[in-house]
Amino acid sequence: MKSPEALRDLGKLLHDARRRSKLTQEQVAERAGISRPSYRDIEKGGAAARATTLINVARALGMELMLIPQAMVPGVQALLRPSEDDDRPAFTTEPDDDDHA
Repeated sequence: MKSPEALRDLGKLLHDARRRSKLTQEQVAERAGISRPSYRDIEKGGAAARATTLINVARALGMELMLIPQAMVPGVQALLRPSEDDDRPAFTTEPDDDDHA
């Protein structure tokens, strides 16, 4: 059984990604192949979704769903946090100013 907190956290992540992508719930749902009410329920944290649905939603938002061992989550989160002397995550697709093409 999924915890309500985990569902809300996932919903917030999807909501924020959708807003950054400037997409409507309808557009994400259509791209993911689900109904708008189904997507809305996932985004609101009120419903769990199958893994295949989450993969399709993530891809509709330009994201990729990754399954990693729970013990590795803190390490992955640390890699994605900016360091003290940098304002970007440790891993990013944007080149550094001093990178040469």
